[in-house]
Amino acid sequence: MSSTSDNGQNSLKRTMKSRHLFMISLGGVIGTGLFLSTGYILNQAGPGGAILAYLVGGLIMYLVMLCLGELSVAMPITGSFPVYASKFIGPATGFTIGWLYWLTWVVTVGSEFTAAGLLMQRWFPDISVWIWSAIFAVLLFALNAFTVKFFAESEFWIAGFKVIVIMMFILLGGAAMFGIIPMEGSHSAPMLSNIFDKGGLFPNGFLPVLFVMISVNFAFSGTELIGVTAGETEDPDKSIPRSIRTVVWRTVVFFIGAIIVLAGLIPWKEAGVIESPFVLVFDKIGIPYAADIMNFVILTALLSVGNSGLYASTRMLWALSQEKMVSPWLGRITSRGVPLNALIVSMLVACLSLLSSVIAADTVYVVLIAVSGFAVVAVWMGIVASQFMFRRQFLKQGGKIQDLKYRTPLYPVVPIVAFLMCLASCIGLYFDPDQRIALYFGIPFVALCYLIYYLKNRNKNADQG
Repeated sequence: MSSTSDNGQNSLKRTMKSRHLFMISLGGVIGTGLFLSTGYILNQAGPGGAILAYLVGGLIMYLVMLCLGELSVAMPITGSFPVYASKFIGPATGFTIGWLYWLTWVVTVGSEFTAAGLLMQRWFPDISVWIWSAIFAVLLFALNAFTVKFFAESEFWIAGFKVIVIMMFILLGGAAMFGIIPMEGSHSAPMLSNIFDKGGLFPNGFLPVLFVMISVNFAFSGTELIGVTAGETEDPDKSIPRSIRTVVWRTVVFFIGAIIVLAGLIPWKEAGVIESPFVLVFDKIGIPYAADIMNFVILTALLSVGNSGLYASTRMLWALSQEKMVSPWLGRITSRGVPLNALIVSMLVACLSLLSSVIAADTVYVVLIAVSGFAVVAVWMGIVASQFMFRRQFLKQGGKIQDLKYRTPLYPVVPIVAFLMCLASCIGLYFDPDQRIALYFGIPFVALCYLIYYLKNRNKNADQG
């Protein structure tokens, strides 16, 4: 396998700065998974179960990022995952991981459109969800069709806005929990009663924690965008490790802080996916127009993730083209450094999920999240397996650990534990009837990718023979 070149007509431009890299990966995380899926997770696992699930999910994400850090600093290339897997596991696995990651993001982009349309129902209940979804699709396409720098700069400011709002939510929500801010229709502050008293920390037992892990992993997906953007980053040796450190701890703090506040203010039985639990909380606090403001914030957050997702899926198709895994047509780049053909294909497929907003937005939404969650966890397994094989090969060829500018600690424990935890998340899907369908889509998709790769290359070998 050849690595992606930084030179030539079809090369991408290294125009992203460290601040862009950090905000794109953070922005890719803070979206549907936090603002809408938390309601579903809280409802299924209960308050203690939701907090535990996010803690475990944060640990899995951290271990995966430690592995990705070593790979992306050693080989900073755009669309890194399939190249690493091809080189250190096998070309068929690289091909499959590339398509899985592309699937993750096109489904995510589609689910963000659907979720954004659902949120618009608050203000425009008479306008169909799919109309709003189509409008947002056109907007995001335009943002990605300009230069990479334009995309990075717009994402930097939108993501920064989201971070400030989440911090405000945790502070205001915490104040409402403990009675510093009064809540509408309530004579006393809930304190920790919603967390401990209404069925306890684990009202449905411990098994639902396993069931919701795919949704939690989906919520944390996006951090690995650091690896995708490596080929367009100015100084990958310094910016990638710094971004990994800051993204991981800030993401976990935001998610855990937000879920504690949500669990404290919303009885777990009232949480769901039709309306964002964040909006529900601001409705309860009774600050004038606060719920509408929060709805607008969440809307921008979802579009921001859609923006990052469209970027990621486009770069993945471009990288697959560079590795001669798909048509060279998808590798063509405009004079501004944008892979426009790959962008068009990714957007068209993402728009297929707009059908969900025509059928049954709430039920199909959970299925979309499960499919995307399965795909991203499979990609994470590929990342940690690639790092495991890379280090082994590096040492076998006489390389010294000191020569690696960024090292995954506690090797081989970290990649092995990360792989097993990701596998357990996938197994958990089988036991949840609402999400089991993701396995029925995901496993045949993986098998089909391997089959296509082998058939394609068998024909190539036959032609050469």
